[in-house]
Amino acid sequence: MTSDSADSTWLDSVSIEPMVREDLDEILTIERLSFPSAWSRESYLRELRSRNSYYFVARLAGAVIGHAGMWTVSDEAHISTIAVHPDHRGRGVGRLLLSRLIQLARHHHAAKVTLEVREANHIARSLYRTFGFDEAGVLPRYYGDTGETGVIMCKVLSPPT
Repeated sequence: MTSDSADSTWLDSVSIEPMVREDLDEILTIERLSFPSAWSRESYLRELRSRNSYYFVARLAGAVIGHAGMWTVSDEAHISTIAVHPDHRGRGVGRLLLSRLIQLARHHHAAKVTLEVREANHIARSLYRTFGFDEAGVLPRYYGDTGETGVIMCKVLSPPT
């Protein structure tokens, strides 16, 4: 799907829910379709047990169509992953997931949200910029699977009013 086919009525049917271990088969499928090196089941199980990790799924008609996760440490939130099934990309699911993570970071009184993204992933970088993320640095050969450069992005959160 492309952004041309965005349909807010369809998006209203998508729910963002906490990730549970029963979601992992669908999540791992999305991982394999989205990244050169997918996270393992064990990695997700470890994250689901961590007190400082928060993981969500985007669900449509019972099926997982995307997922996202974040760690909180002290006054910083770090987005560890966001992925949307290729059949549902460009329709606002990534925006819903990112919005939920930023909302949670604010709830935890984070001063900033950080992430790394592949330099060549212009679509993701553009999405992050629309949410107020700035590019804060580069990490040459950061991604061991492809040798790609990573871009560090950061969003400073306003103090709560």
